[in-house]
Amino acid sequence: MRLVVRERLVAVGDDYWIEDENGNKVYLVDGKAMRLRETFELKHGRTEEVLLVIRKKVVALRATMAIERDGELLATVRRKSLSLLRNHYKVTMADGTELDVSGKIADREFAVEHRGELLAVISRRWLTLRDTYGIDVVREDADPALLAAVTICVIHLAEKERAGGGE
Repeated sequence: MRLVVRERLVAVGDDYWIEDENGNKVYLVDGKAMRLRETFELKHGRTEEVLLVIRKKVVALRATMAIERDGELLATVRRKSLSLLRNHYKVTMADGTELDVSGKIADREFAVEHRGELLAVISRRWLTLRDTYGIDVVREDADPALLAAVTICVIHLAEKERAGGGE
């Protein structure tokens, strides 16, 4: 499954669509500007039912975002602490499973892996439109909504850090 993100407005408070490769609206990313902490809701494209809530953790040593499903913590995303590279993030699932995110985050050229197995590739290479990137979900049994949320978190954290608003 390939998802297409048009990155024209990606700040908190801005809404944008994630579409499939045929242009169908799959997810709505709804930024919540009036909240004390940075919050996004990932909603179903047709019903606008909230699938996942993404929040920046206020109290954390390193910039961290949490992904919740039905009010329960699903995953935590943060830059890997022992990495000398700024382009390496760790996703810790609620069950202790870890996903590894690495690549050129600012260039939107990175991958999400679990134990060395590729789950998704995020890339601008496939698309000709400016400020657009794709999320290619490689494994059929992977959760595309979760991988979209992880992508949103990693890009948001990297942009904040690059702007001097991280850690």
